[in-house]
Amino acid sequence: MEGTGAAASGAPGARADDGGGAERPVAKALKVVAAVDASEESLHARSWALDNIVRCHPDAALVVVHAQHAVDHFVYPVAAHGLAYAPPMAVESMRKQQEENSRQILARALDLCRERQVEATAAVVEGDAKEAICQAVERMQAGLLVLGSRGLGKIKRAFLGSVSDYLSHHACCPVLVVKPTKAQAK
Repeated sequence: MEGTGAAASGAPGARADDGGGAERPVAKALKVVAAVDASEESLHARSWALDNIVRCHPDAALVVVHAQHAVDHFVYPVAAHGLAYAPPMAVESMRKQQEENSRQILARALDLCRERQVEATAAVVEGDAKEAICQAVERMQAGLLVLGSRGLGKIKRAFLGSVSDYLSHHACCPVLVVKPTKAQAK
């Protein structure tokens, strides 16, 4: 049955037979993307999302995303010529370390999901966190992006930039920024 297949896939405009021959719209399952890193704020945001969003929407699909910088981010340009060089062994070592860090971060995130009996998938995206996460939520057709806030003050945010601020203005879906509790902020 064609309508049922579309409904199962969560395709936009999917319809299901109501048993009497009439079709009714089927709600698309909510896809929640949780951006994660190694911070406690990120852990708090994942926990909050699991308790307050995913638990309330049992059909929600959760994707845990971690952004890692490209290895060339760590290789500095040589002189004014814009040339960059790093010994191949050093580049490979950096790449392996980044992969291991990403694996550990995602494993911790997925363990938390399993503890709460929530199925989740994981993905690593490469590049500047702001742009990489923004592109990932668009590619994944996310219905909601959840991330933690480090609680930077105005001056630090101006110098360091704020991933949560950037994503709240540029992501293609609603963004939920989970702030740390007052006890965690201290």
